[in-house]
Amino acid sequence: MSKDAVTSQHVARKAGVSQSAVSRVFSEGASASAGMTEKVQKAAEELGYRPNVLARSLITGKSKIIGLIVAYLENQFYPEALEKLSLSLQERGYHVLVFMATLTDDNVDQLLDELLDFQVDGIVMASASMSSDLARRCKKAGVPVVLFNRRQDDDRLSAVTSDNVAGGKKIAEFLIAGEHNRIAHIAGWEGASTQRDRERGFMQALYSAGVSLFDREAGNYHFESTQAAARIMFSKKQIPDAVFVGNDHMALAVMECIRDEFGLRVPEDVSIVGYDDVELAGWPSFSLTTIRQPSNQMVAATVETLMGNIEQGKAAPQRIEIEGPLMIRRSAIIPRGWNNEKL
Repeated sequence: MSKDAVTSQHVARKAGVSQSAVSRVFSEGASASAGMTEKVQKAAEELGYRPNVLARSLITGKSKIIGLIVAYLENQFYPEALEKLSLSLQERGYHVLVFMATLTDDNVDQLLDELLDFQVDGIVMASASMSSDLARRCKKAGVPVVLFNRRQDDDRLSAVTSDNVAGGKKIAEFLIAGEHNRIAHIAGWEGASTQRDRERGFMQALYSAGVSLFDREAGNYHFESTQAAARIMFSKKQIPDAVFVGNDHMALAVMECIRDEFGLRVPEDVSIVGYDDVELAGWPSFSLTTIRQPSNQMVAATVETLMGNIEQGKAAPQRIEIEGPLMIRRSAIIPRGWNNEKL
């Protein structure tokens, strides 16, 4: 018998039990005796039977699948954080279905359409946003959506981020305390809420201290684009003595560029500060001063928010911002009296 043709009826016949007994054995939380379970599982193994989870979801209304849309894996922060997210959801009995989007969100609506066709129980969007029309459709379908490391102005959507405004302020205050006179910024993708919030906090702190931004370029969260931005910035007659770069991935690109192509020393000639605290940031060759995104707390908050909607019916959207510490290393001049907030 072909394994594709094996059904619960065949298993029931071989085990000498009813079809409903087979269904109970393979249904989570259903009641079945130890003896019956052993007979059914033995028969299923001999026949090569596997229950059709997707078909059962049409009956139960629960697929135990979480759709994950991610748009930006170049940044080491996302593979690390999404691994933690997947493992945490698996511990809760859910499986993760991953879809890749573009950073500019051009294909997100199409991907969400496909995810809804898979009858997912919930959706997590990492580094991506959704249209108001799809937000409405998800709400109508009863599929909760949580934005991870991204937020948008839509009251129907929950979002979990680090406190990007506070992080930007900390970086500006650190560089000002280091007595830098020419503080610049290389921004990420302008359409990302993370970029806008980090820059907003950074500029607020500069303004409060009476300091003007010396120069600004955009790297759009890409390594090559960031190095091109650095070449423009450091080819001018007067160059910055400190640069806040929108994330660690770009900050490492800037460090390599100015060291290799311009012969500048970090931090003696230029202080460099990033954002995320990816694993590479702590390597001795980089020793990057940066804001640590508290990924463990962000993942926990995302899972709890999602489960609150799916399992407990909590409908109120959550907007969660978790503050991260400034990790002081050797890529920036350390002001007198400053120490790491957290090791």
